Amino acid sequence: MTDWAAVVTADFPVPDDLDAAVADLLELLASPDPEVRDWQAREVLRRWIERGVLDDRLAVIGDAMVERFAHPQVQARTFAPLILANSVDRASTAGLLDAATLARWRSAFAGWWLTEPDVRGWDDELGWLHAVAHGADVVVAFGRSPRTTAPELAELLTLVAERTVAATDYRYAQQEEDRLARALASTLTRPELTEAQATGWLAPIDRLFATGEPGPLPIDAANTFAVLRAGYVMVDRRPVPHRAAVCDAIAARLHEVFPPYPAVREPLEPGVATDR
Repeated sequence: MTDWAAVVTADFPVPDDLDAAVADLLELLASPDPEVRDWQAREVLRRWIERGVLDDRLAVIGDAMVERFAHPQVQARTFAPLILANSVDRASTAGLLDAATLARWRSAFAGWWLTEPDVRGWDDELGWLHAVAHGADVVVAFGRSPRTTAPELAELLTLVAERTVAATDYRYAQQEEDRLARALASTLTRPELTEAQATGWLAPIDRLFATGEPGPLPIDAANTFAVLRAGYVMVDRRPVPHRAAVCDAIAARLHEVFPPYPAVREPLEPGVATDR
């Protein structure tokens, strides 16, 4: 039995029987023990994928992660996206896999992400779960893949919005909004997107806001406001081709629900310094 903690400490050496090692790691990636799952299985797989050790096994690993979206245990489902994201990134870096394989993975991921019932960030026994945040990392990977077309990029943006507005009793508490905002901003840096595609993802948010009524703030609305605020900052500080249009569109939604948010960028008064 491999001492994976020792493998991590030794800077991830590759064993002679790599097939057996990968099979063991994939099994441990579903472990309810957070130390084994997160800091051993996930770390070894991630490092080996990044170093190209698993290039000839990448399709098999990605398929295994896709199958795991149907696993009965939540920690198994929510850690599969991390290795899937690593696999997509490696495919992009090394020019591996075909567009059809990546499209199949992307479709399976989207189907799981929108319907995952347990979106808690943390569990006191299982440790990190983070379905929302880990899924956002997959969006980042697909969003920067050269094999993702402009219409598919627009679909990814809408997917993030649909995940954001989904009804839930869990209020983001573990920086899920930041990971979702990063996914939006990263994807929006792609020059293939038109302005309409770069702002079209806000349609699900408009749909949610249209249902607003007086009374306590619903959790899904609170989560959405948090993502919009984080998204504005992320987009405003990144090389997004349609940055002004996207920021203005986000600002308009924030203003709609809380008017003190300026709907437009207010000019500085004469004589006010800008370089502080």
